Amino acid sequence: MRIFLAGATGVIGRRMVPLLVAEGHQVTALTRKPDRTAALRALGAEPVVADAYDRTGIAAAVAKAAPDVVLHQLTDLATGDFAANAALRRQGTRNLVDAALAAGVRRMVAQSIAWLYEAGDEPADETTPLDLTATEARGRSVGSVAALEAAVHEMPEWVVLRYGRLYGPGTWYAPDGLAADMARAGKLAADDEVFSFVHADDAVAAAVRSLTWPAGGAVNVCDDEPAPGREWVPAFCAAVGAPPPPPADAGRQGWARGADNHYARKHLGWVPRYPSWRDGFAAFATST
Repeated sequence: MRIFLAGATGVIGRRMVPLLVAEGHQVTALTRKPDRTAALRALGAEPVVADAYDRTGIAAAVAKAAPDVVLHQLTDLATGDFAANAALRRQGTRNLVDAALAAGVRRMVAQSIAWLYEAGDEPADETTPLDLTATEARGRSVGSVAALEAAVHEMPEWVVLRYGRLYGPGTWYAPDGLAADMARAGKLAADDEVFSFVHADDAVAAAVRSLTWPAGGAVNVCDDEPAPGREWVPAFCAAVGAPPPPPADAGRQGWARGADNHYARKHLGWVPRYPSWRDGFAAFATST
């Protein structure tokens, strides 16, 4: 296939390029930084420089690439600026979808997240509504994700990948990541709020496979073990060389429920290499 990869130098994108090339796909790799084009070309992609906020530039880049599929992996999280990432989800996605539609592209696969479902007692599956009544910071995140997904739904064919919290090299949840810094500062709470994780390599494998998944659905891409902070935080602290976490008050916000990967596993055949964060944390701990 001819693939236009937006976000080619992010945590997911830079892992995807060599896998896509190895499978024989022709990859046009979008970056907004000219100094990253040489590395993308060395991986076998054809780099293109444009900013996702530049409607004209994005439209021209997609039209020239004439892709069969647009892979939307745009994020702006390197500095932990959630407002910037929310803005990119809204405007960057809008520009990318409009460019794809104008170029006659039929299919888009887009990155979303799996922790914005409404409250409940069990891990959420894909039929659970998003938490659209949320307010303040969470409300802004839910709104930006809802806008992203609504725009992607305008494509003739679409798949939305709702990733769990990414961990592994290059992510926040790595020995040199932001969460590790928080753990070392005693600011990571071992509480009852439930997370679902996914190793970045497993997320990439799902994204590559999604090129041929049935269109028209969201897919939770997370491991098999949603877990409360009182279980995963101590293990993460140990893996990154941080002291044991401080005690935290009991209690769980209703939306902190984790996500269910049954659909991806049982119906799409995606099996994570790291079925539990326990295995993944141990792996990257021993590799440092």
